[in-house]
Amino acid sequence: MIMANIRQLKKAIDSQVYEVIADCFTWTKVNPGKKSDEVEGIISDAVNFRNELMIRVNNPDPSADPKGVKAHYQLIGKDLASGIDSLFGRLSSVSTKKKK
Repeated sequence: MIMANIRQLKKAIDSQVYEVIADCFTWTKVNPGKKSDEVEGIISDAVNFRNELMIRVNNPDPSADPKGVKAHYQLIGKDLASGIDSLFGRLSSVSTKKKK
């Protein structure tokens, strides 16, 4: 994922994390009372993930050369994609788990 600027990266982080959170809330509305603790854990992890990424975006290494800074932001973009994938995977596994 290549971002043209920091503002777009921040918007991508927010929109993708909020998409996960919205899907979690939708799941809880469709399935009231079922595995709500697990879904709340996913929401909490999503918020923490967003906060960690924002801290990384706002605090690049000041001593790094321009190529190092660019690599820093590219790594954040890759981490965003893999983290969102992981969160959606967890939500998917909650919805497909069978009750014991």
